Amino acid sequence: MIEKVIGIVKEASVLMGERNFKVMEKGGLENLVTTQDLAVQHFLIEKLGKLIPDCGFLCEEEDFRSLDKEYIWVVDPIDGTANFARGIRDCCISVALTQNGEQILGVVYSPWRDELYTAEKGKGAFCNGKAIHASTRPFKDGMLCSAMGLYCKEYGRKCADAIYDIYMRSNDIRRFGSAAIELCLLASGQVDLYFEVRLSPWDFAAAMLIVKEAGGHIAGYDGTEPSPFRPTTTIAANSEENLKEMVRTIQKFFPTKPF
Repeated sequence: MIEKVIGIVKEASVLMGERNFKVMEKGGLENLVTTQDLAVQHFLIEKLGKLIPDCGFLCEEEDFRSLDKEYIWVVDPIDGTANFARGIRDCCISVALTQNGEQILGVVYSPWRDELYTAEKGKGAFCNGKAIHASTRPFKDGMLCSAMGLYCKEYGRKCADAIYDIYMRSNDIRRFGSAAIELCLLASGQVDLYFEVRLSPWDFAAAMLIVKEAGGHIAGYDGTEPSPFRPTTTIAANSEENLKEMVRTIQKFFPTKPF
């Protein structure tokens, strides 16, 4: 199954090479969609739908969702659309497959980075076919990926305070503009800590399985594993100890659930 999914995702990525696309807003300047987002999503729905008869979909664009099925594909046609629209390489296609609400397959493909991250439940995580593992760095040596809450800017100050607190106790901060890529970098041991005040399920569903299969840890606001079907505060780390410290820190600056 996963090889077929990889083939479909790589076929879809060809559409990302089309440069004569249009950029549109989805409710604000910070939330963009391009004609290629739509083209990739339509392609994936058509092709993935043929792999599993009577499957469901949860997709970013056009509010496309059907969740009353045993098997559900969770699809982000282009994660990092703002990067894509500007020609920045940090963007990707993200596809997860769930069975009865549990992730069983994840594929994150960034053609411009030439990185293909994959995972199947219980079979480990891989980048370009080579096994990957989360790092063993302690918190003080951790590299954090985070952001200011682009789609809920009212939380920007609290996000900044939480990020500053972690920054002062860890190594440094990076921001790539694609949640799926950032979580995959954690899975591969290149970064170690992650926080985003709000992600949609298509942003993290595939990468969440990749993180777990690589030995990393991921949670929502309350420290438990988030649903692949609902928006969530997303916290991740290379170790269980570091995840607990991240959760404590976020809860300190957000005493109640943000949304």
